[in-house]
Amino acid sequence: MKDDYEVRRAAQRRMALVGSGVAGFLATLLFSWIFLVTGHKPDAGQEVVLVEKPIIFGHGGVVPEPVKAGRQYTWFTTIGHTVEMRPQQFAVHFDDFMSSDGVPLDFDAVVRLQVMESVSLIRDFGPDWYNQNVKAEFANRVRQAVRKHGMNETAIKTEAIDSIDAEVTAEVEKYLTSAKIPVKLVQMTVGKANPPDSIKNQRVETAAQQQRVLTERERKLAEDSRLKAEQSRAAADNAYREAMQLSPNQFLALETIKMQRDVCAEDGKCTFFIGGNVTPVLDVKK
Repeated sequence: MKDDYEVRRAAQRRMALVGSGVAGFLATLLFSWIFLVTGHKPDAGQEVVLVEKPIIFGHGGVVPEPVKAGRQYTWFTTIGHTVEMRPQQFAVHFDDFMSSDGVPLDFDAVVRLQVMESVSLIRDFGPDWYNQNVKAEFANRVRQAVRKHGMNETAIKTEAIDSIDAEVTAEVEKYLTSAKIPVKLVQMTVGKANPPDSIKNQRVETAAQQQRVLTERERKLAEDSRLKAEQSRAAADNAYREAMQLSPNQFLALETIKMQRDVCAEDGKCTFFIGGNVTPVLDVKK
């Protein structure tokens, strides 16, 4: 009986040891999964570029294939850089930039770029590729194009803006190709330039003065036209008087009769006092 009891106790101890070993293994596995494994899952229109940085074994570096869909797990020493593959918009603001005629201008320039190769972009230019390799070059190209035009051109004429857009687009595309940056220029636009408030006020005042000149010119033209019409009418009346052999007083009397006729034609009830040389009678009695 005693031997059987010892056998059972030994078997129980072995089972306990096996159970604790399995539990430890599972705990270690769970710990590794939680703290030593990282998941990478890009959203639609994105790719994740993996960069391996092993602590002891391996050489590390950029993984040749990006994570495009689904989820991929890596060791915690591997870093994932999310790259937006859809067109991205970047804006640059310019303050007090001098035009060709020496007027400080404020304006914005916007560029839309699209990444074509995520792995080579991260490997050769890093995750901050725009600020480190494109932004300064883009701003410089815009400055060079804008300073060729004056304030009125960039603020008013669309032809100047189109010329600037075309020049900057060509220069940026040339730069991206020569620098071998795997990014495509989708669109580039320079916004309307805004001169200082003092220049704006002067332009408003100039426009008001020009409008006043136009108004006075139109008024004079109207008065000259009316003068010519009156002169033509007077010449016609005088020609009529001479043809009828009327004296000036007779002609005025005839015109007075015509006026009275026209007035009474409306309702037919009129009263006129004929004769305008009546001597007034004044009451001088106290």
